[in-house]
Amino acid sequence: MTGARVVAGKATPRGRFPHVKVVGELVYVSGTSSRRPDNTIAGAEVDALGTTRLDIREQTRAVIENIRDILRDVGADLTDLAQLTCYLVNMNDFGGYNEVYGEYFDETGPARTSVAVHQLPHPHLLIEIQAIAHLPRAAATRVAGEENRT
Repeated sequence: MTGARVVAGKATPRGRFPHVKVVGELVYVSGTSSRRPDNTIAGAEVDALGTTRLDIREQTRAVIENIRDILRDVGADLTDLAQLTCYLVNMNDFGGYNEVYGEYFDETGPARTSVAVHQLPHPHLLIEIQAIAHLPRAAATRVAGEENRT
């Protein structure tokens, strides 16, 4: 009853790992950023003079939406999340990140840990989120069935 996959339409992982792995009724989402399939980064703009503008709110929104898409690929959704670990390059961005986070979750949402890290795999990334969700029973059965066919 396990299955790991790279999700079509999402940025290709920057290493040999899946976007998501289902083990029984648990869904593990690898660290997810605001990177798009074409390798551009939501919330990162560089103008003609090379000046970079990074937006924690836009990046946080894009990360959560990417996680939503990954979860939906295995039959789950944001409401199925049990735990998030959020990695911020700069804790000065906590306010903007927390503001956008509150648009998606409240005190009944997933448990959450937020930590500061020295850097992420690209200098324009301000945030990455790793997630664990509980797969609804019907979706767990479907994923297991797909795994048995392969």
